[in-house]
Amino acid sequence: MTTNVDKLSQAYYEKPRTTTTWSGLPLKELYTPEDVRDIDYGRDIANAGEYPFTRGIHPNMFRGRYWTRREVVGYGTPADSNERLKFQMEQGASGLSLIPDNPTNLGIDADHPLASGEIGVQGVPLFSLQDVEEACAGIPLDKISMSFDESVMSCAVTMAQYIIVAEKQGADMTKLRGTMQNDLLHARWCGYRPNVPLDLSMKISTDIIEYCTRHLPLWNTINVNLYDMREQGINAMQEIGFGLAIAKDYVNWALGRGLDIDEFAPRIAFYCSAHIDFFEEIAKLRAVRRMWARIMKEEYGAKDPRSWRFRFGVHTAGCSLVPQQPLNNLIRVAYEALAAVLGGVQSLHACSYDEPIALPTEDSNRLALRTQQILAYETGVASVADPLGGSYYVESLTSTIEEKASKVLKEIEGLGGAVEATRQGWFEREVEKAALNYQKEVESGERVVVGVNAFTMPPDTDTPMGVHRVPSQTGKIMVERVRELKRTRDQAKVRQAIEKLHREAERGESYNLMPAIIEATRAYATLGEILGTIRQVYDLSYDPLGVVKSPFFD
Repeated sequence: MTTNVDKLSQAYYEKPRTTTTWSGLPLKELYTPEDVRDIDYGRDIANAGEYPFTRGIHPNMFRGRYWTRREVVGYGTPADSNERLKFQMEQGASGLSLIPDNPTNLGIDADHPLASGEIGVQGVPLFSLQDVEEACAGIPLDKISMSFDESVMSCAVTMAQYIIVAEKQGADMTKLRGTMQNDLLHARWCGYRPNVPLDLSMKISTDIIEYCTRHLPLWNTINVNLYDMREQGINAMQEIGFGLAIAKDYVNWALGRGLDIDEFAPRIAFYCSAHIDFFEEIAKLRAVRRMWARIMKEEYGAKDPRSWRFRFGVHTAGCSLVPQQPLNNLIRVAYEALAAVLGGVQSLHACSYDEPIALPTEDSNRLALRTQQILAYETGVASVADPLGGSYYVESLTSTIEEKASKVLKEIEGLGGAVEATRQGWFEREVEKAALNYQKEVESGERVVVGVNAFTMPPDTDTPMGVHRVPSQTGKIMVERVRELKRTRDQAKVRQAIEKLHREAERGESYNLMPAIIEATRAYATLGEILGTIRQVYDLSYDPLGVVKSPFFD
C-alpha cells in the first residue's frame, strides 16, 4: 500500500518522463554556442522589423502598438451576440470577433429541415442581411477591427452582408479594418465539407481576395487557418507545413486571376495555434515567420517588404484544455498566451477555461480578456522585441523546426500542392495518424495530462462561475424571422438579383461573383438562396445536404 509519505518521496525525486518536445523533437540537456554555430545573424535572424523577420515584423514590436486583444463571440440570436460584443468593448477589448453557427457554416437557412436544434448553439446565425445588421447594431464599423471566424462558402455572403451594413452606416470602405478568414480549403477537414466543394471553394476564396484587394485596402483578404488543423492533433512542424502549402495555393490562384503579388500579399494573414509546449510554440512562430519571408521574396519575387511579413493571429489551443478540474485550464491558457506574445503575435484570442464544457459565460469571457490585459500591462513582456532572441536553445529549436517543416512543405508540393494533396486524401490520412498517435500516448501515460491521466480527482459536480446556456427560444425566433423575411421582401427584386447571380456564375471561374453576391444580399436574398444558386451552376445540388429544392430554378 502506497502511503502519503511514499507519494511525497516519489514526487521529490521525480523527473521528466520524456526528453522531447510536444511534437517529438529530441532535446539536449544544455544548449551552447556550438548549437548555433551555423546560424548567421544577419542572414537568418536579423533585427526585428528586418528581413527575414525572425524576431518580429516591426522594429519596436509592441512598443509601437500592443497586439489586438479580442475574444471570439457567437451564440443565440444576432442580438444576443451583439450584447456580448458590446460587453467586450466595455471590458477593454481592442478588436471584435464573430463566429457563425453550424447552419450558417453549412450554407443553409434557419427554415431548413435539418437546421433545427443547431441554430445559435455554437456561433451566431447569419442567414440574411438583417442578421448582420442586428449583430453589428450600435457598433461603428469604420472605427473598429472586426474578425469573422468563417472559412466556408458562406463567408462570401457574410462578407457581402458586412460591406452593406458598413455602407448603410456611411462608413468609408477604405477605412474598414478586419479579417474574413476565407480559408475554405482547410475547412474540408474541420466539419463543414458539404459547404466546401473543392474547386468552387478555391474560386470563392479568390473572388474575396480579388474584391477586397480592389475595394477594401485595409481589410485582411484571407486568414490562412493553421489553428484548426493543429486542433486535429498534428504537430508543430505539420502545422507550419500544411498552412504554408495551403497559403501558396491561394497565392497561385490569385496570381492566376491577374493580380500582382505585391497588390495582395501585404493583406494575407495567418491564424496560428499557441499550444502547451512553451518554447516549441515560440520557436515555431519565429520559424514560420522566417519561412514565409523567404517564400515571398525568393520564390514569388515580391518587392514590397510588406509582402514578406508573416502577419498572424493566435488562438490558444482549445484542444489542450480538458473538462476535468477545469480551473487548471486557466493556467494552460495563460502560458499559451504568453508564448504567443513572446512569439510576436499581432492579434490574440485567449480561450476561456470552460470551453471543454460549454461556450464561455460572460464571467469566463471576461477572465480570458483579463489574462491578455495582465500580460500587456503588468508582466513587462511587451517592453522588448523578441526578448528570447539569441537564446542558444530558442535559436537552435527555431532552425530545427524550420528544417522539419520545410520537409513537410516539400512533400506536399511533391504531390502537386495543397489542392491536389486534398484531392488525394493525403491530409486526412496524416491527420488521422497524428490524432491516433496522440491518443495512444495519453492512454499509455507516456504523455501526461494533469487531471486526466495524472493527479486525478473525482469528477466535478459543477463548474465554477456557472455554465453558459443558449436561450431556449433562439431556434424558433430565427426560423420565424427567415420565414417572415421570405414572405415580406420585394420578391421581384430578389428574383431579379438571383437570376443575375446565376448568369454571372455561368461566366466561369475567373469572373468575380462578389458584386453579384452583394447585389443579391442587398435585395435580402438569404444565405441558402445565394449559395444554392451558385452551386447549381457548378452542377452541384442546390442544398449541400440534399434536402431543399431551389425556389428559383428547376
